[in-house]
Amino acid sequence: MASTKVSDYILQRLREWDVDHVFAYAGDGINGLLAAWGRADNEPKFVQARHEEMAAFQAVGYAKFSGKVGVCAATSGPGAIHLLNGLYDAKLDHVPVVALVGQTNRSAMGGSYQQEIDLASLYKDVASDFCETATVPEQLPNLIDRAFRTAYAKRTVTAIILPGDVQELDYSPPTHAFKMVPSSLGLGRYAPVPSDEDLQRAADVLNAGEKVAVLIGQGARGAREEVERLADVLGAGVAKALLGKDALPDDLPYVTGAIGLLGTRPSYELMQECDTLLMIGSSFPYTQFMPELDQARAVQIDIDPHMIGLRYPNEVNLVGDARETLRRLLPRLHRKQDRTWREQVEKNVARWWEVMQRRAAVSADPINPEYVVHALDGKLPDDVILAADSGSSANWYARHLRLRGRMRGSLSGTLATMGPGVPYAIGAKFAHPDRPAIALVGDGAMQMNGMMEMVTAAKYYREWSDPRLIVAVLNNGDLNQVTWEMRAMSGAPQFEESQHIPDLPYADIAQRIGLDGVRVEKPKHVEDAWDRALAADRPFVIDFRTDPAVPPIPPHAELDQIEAAATAILKGDSDRGSMVKQGLKAKVQEMLPGSRHRDDRPGAGPHDSTEGNK
Repeated sequence: MASTKVSDYILQRLREWDVDHVFAYAGDGINGLLAAWGRADNEPKFVQARHEEMAAFQAVGYAKFSGKVGVCAATSGPGAIHLLNGLYDAKLDHVPVVALVGQTNRSAMGGSYQQEIDLASLYKDVASDFCETATVPEQLPNLIDRAFRTAYAKRTVTAIILPGDVQELDYSPPTHAFKMVPSSLGLGRYAPVPSDEDLQRAADVLNAGEKVAVLIGQGARGAREEVERLADVLGAGVAKALLGKDALPDDLPYVTGAIGLLGTRPSYELMQECDTLLMIGSSFPYTQFMPELDQARAVQIDIDPHMIGLRYPNEVNLVGDARETLRRLLPRLHRKQDRTWREQVEKNVARWWEVMQRRAAVSADPINPEYVVHALDGKLPDDVILAADSGSSANWYARHLRLRGRMRGSLSGTLATMGPGVPYAIGAKFAHPDRPAIALVGDGAMQMNGMMEMVTAAKYYREWSDPRLIVAVLNNGDLNQVTWEMRAMSGAPQFEESQHIPDLPYADIAQRIGLDGVRVEKPKHVEDAWDRALAADRPFVIDFRTDPAVPPIPPHAELDQIEAAATAILKGDSDRGSMVKQGLKAKVQEMLPGSRHRDDRPGAGPHDSTEGNK
């Protein structure tokens, strides 16, 4: 009978931790593991990305949408380096991911050998809570168990470094002996809660407030019912950090939507006018979008004591699980009889959605990107999983898509890296092969890495019970978010050499690799393209030719500020005419009377000609 190798035992232990997928790319630094996968009939399933960074992003997407630890693997040297960006995305968004990383043989370590780098030093930040090297078989299963327990408990990245020769050793378990460390599987469930004294202090603050604003993040996702009850009792409006976009339905009349530069006007108004602030499960970093520091009394709920009290001078900090803390807090709250504040919040929200409809209906050359995403909103399947890439696509995801019911969505919230949109969606498909996934990406992100990951989708989609994976490319030939940031933040005109990118036939490329797709160059074809993609029997790429001059206007921008910014750079910007025109047209939609114009009726899109630009 063949002996069990260390590599065989590692895969066995992964299976015992209920790992069903490992997102990876091959290399000789993990040859032992690859051979073990062959002996294990590919269980857990080896998912081959096109690049190690994409494997890490897929593990992050899988973890975000499954609630389980995501696992990725890479070879020594360059493979380990390539994982880092995706792992930092996980670390900064508090997502549990375990990385298995190859290393040169122990006999070569310290000898400046090929592909030898100091992995313990390289990974000491991204996997700061647990990063260890296996040097003898008896260290297992302890290393694997601690990596998983730490990743789950601290919602972070952990790493195990595996020298090539250790992978090939016969496995022998730790014994009942001095300096041996046995281990066990599993992580007990727990839900920490604050003390009764702290809960009462928090209730006193919230009961005293007349205009309560609630800000939730991804930490509130498991407390949807409790947040709804709290908002009702306090007559509060609820804003959402982007990572918490799917934590509460957007069709609730008091939900103001996203907050921040990518956020909504009613969220901005909610924070500007409140006298009390309650933050739940969010580390939203932009203090300037919160109330003035002496304006509101504040309470925060967070499960992590290291992440509480960082953003605002809170009066009460409650360390605990959001759901269990709210369950204990709710009986102490008094229902507010005066609903004037809630009514104003709901009025602001209703007006905002009218503005969004109008903004989507503004004509552009050739297509308004806001219309592209707004047209998707009413077509979203009830069980859809959405991913947005960093860039201007994140603006439209944040503002135009109303997540409802079981819908899920995420993006790179804290690292805000380019490139995770498509691999997130692929990770989602492995987590939920029976649900459709949609990725909104810019042409910059698609060229950076998204197009090649469609090869991964082509390789695996037949294994998904629902084969729909839709990638919508907002193709404007410009690294658009950075262009607008240069204009708005630096007062600098567009620098064409850095900002303009080539036009690629994204849909044609998808078709050449066995997928489907369509290029859309006129507004009248936008809805048909979404319908085709949603009915497709395979992954589908929609190449929307959009106008780079449509501005992602921040919620706090006033008309005179937009005019001033436009005028300041008018002299040198290559897109100056369209930029000014589209910016003013978009902002004017907020100033129109409440009644809809004939082209703002539900379902109406922009004109098919560009006459409206004049």
